[in-house]
Amino acid sequence: MPLSSEIKRTFLSPVRVMWHTPNVRDAELLLRPGLGQALHLASPPPSCCMDSREGVASLLVDFGQELFGGLQFVTNRTRPDKAPVKVRVRLGESVSEAMGQPNNDHGVNDEVISLPWLGVTEFGKTGFRFARLDVEDPRACLDLCELRAYTYGRDLAFRGTFECSDEKINRIWAAATRSVYLNMQEYLWDGIKRDRLVWMGDMHPEIRVISAVFGEADIVPNSLDLLRDLTPLPEFFNRIPSYSMWWVLAQHHWYLWHGNMDYLRQQESYLRDLLKVFEGYIDETGGETLPEQRFIDWLSVGDDAAVHVGLQSLLVMTLSAGADLLRTLGDAQAAEHYASLCRPIQAYVPPATMNKPVNALRVLAGCGDAVEVNRDVLSHSPLEGLSTFYGYYVLLARAAAGDYAGCFELLRKYWGGMLDLGATTFWEHFDVGWLNNAGRIDELRDEKSVDVHDAYGKQGNGRQRNSFCHGWAGGPTAWLSEYVLGVSPASPGCRTVHIRPNLVDLKWAKGTIPAPVGEIEVSLSRNADGTTAVKTVLPDGVRQADD
Repeated sequence: MPLSSEIKRTFLSPVRVMWHTPNVRDAELLLRPGLGQALHLASPPPSCCMDSREGVASLLVDFGQELFGGLQFVTNRTRPDKAPVKVRVRLGESVSEAMGQPNNDHGVNDEVISLPWLGVTEFGKTGFRFARLDVEDPRACLDLCELRAYTYGRDLAFRGTFECSDEKINRIWAAATRSVYLNMQEYLWDGIKRDRLVWMGDMHPEIRVISAVFGEADIVPNSLDLLRDLTPLPEFFNRIPSYSMWWVLAQHHWYLWHGNMDYLRQQESYLRDLLKVFEGYIDETGGETLPEQRFIDWLSVGDDAAVHVGLQSLLVMTLSAGADLLRTLGDAQAAEHYASLCRPIQAYVPPATMNKPVNALRVLAGCGDAVEVNRDVLSHSPLEGLSTFYGYYVLLARAAAGDYAGCFELLRKYWGGMLDLGATTFWEHFDVGWLNNAGRIDELRDEKSVDVHDAYGKQGNGRQRNSFCHGWAGGPTAWLSEYVLGVSPASPGCRTVHIRPNLVDLKWAKGTIPAPVGEIEVSLSRNADGTTAVKTVLPDGVRQADD
């Protein structure tokens, strides 16, 4: 069951009033730290006055960062009229969303509420950063003493850390980590505004971030088991064949990093039956014949060749991971059977495609040479044809080819491009082409610039529906821990670890990675001769592998 007791509320005051109509007075008082308590005093505390007797009274505030939660209002009217005041509240992940018409399909982001003359009122449970208030009643005057955001988050220690000589890389690590952390609610979600669902494919990069930052957090097995228990075979998770593959890959990662044999044994029956289902979708040539919905990611929708290549590669990865888990469970015969199924699939010659995500999967599945795929596909127009979900796997594939400079270019210009537009968390969709003549998401709209929240992200099914805090975009956190600090498990539960650091063009880097028995500390610095000095501190029970 989800550990809801781990979820705590914290309160934040706005960091700036971005805009208000002339009939709003003393709006800057809302920036004060609040008490969350109305007070009946002879001399009421000073307040922001929104006087709609002079026309609609409106204001827009910024809380400075993406949040999951809602608003708290403290009101204290000094005038004789004690009737409630109706206020339209709009919450947005961007300024344009808060100033426009936010959708209410997954969480209520646009609502008219009533505020009492004296009291505390709370509204909302959604993803947002900006809030607009409108007092539209022509006879009302709202005295607003306090306006605070409350935000929900798990009470977890951030055991994993990362810091380096490049401040933009530090900001990328922080934004990627926060993108996943905010989605660690009752279960592990994909987005805090939408969809707020447990999607297995989305969870895979999120789980790798959780391992790198929080360690063995219960939300992961709770979410994996939720999908397992609600998906009787031969159905597929979320009705998508590739998402059931991601479940096997997630189980393999979770056991390797955390070494929980009891939990792995609980998965054995379902794992065996699921692998049998996948075995039934391999034809005599080694080609996959998986049914609808044949989904890899949004970029490959409608491209049958790319989808086929992606599914072919994921099938190899799944059967290989399944074989490894069965071997761990003591069934060498079944392990060899599924390992042998990988060979004809790897030998199968798929159609050619320049789709970067599925070519990254080819590399990770051993279906394509890393150096050749990087040279022929991934390094061509390297910032184009990426998705925030599969961008992580492109990083993995390019690192496998030894192209760490190319990986840093992706980090700084692709994920960094969202930061350049004012993001504090990473998005469901992004393309570097959106940067052309783009307005920032944290500024009032300039008619000469493009509103990226309104104009792009069509896969979100409508304007301003692109999620600006999507957990599947958090891959850079896991990548920086594993490929810059260089730490990865060499045996289950990190009893032995590889330490293979790569400073690339950094002057220094340092951080911690949680192991079941304690934190692994790594510090890197560049020597005068260009070599890297490495200092590691391993907790008792962990040793470095002989690479």
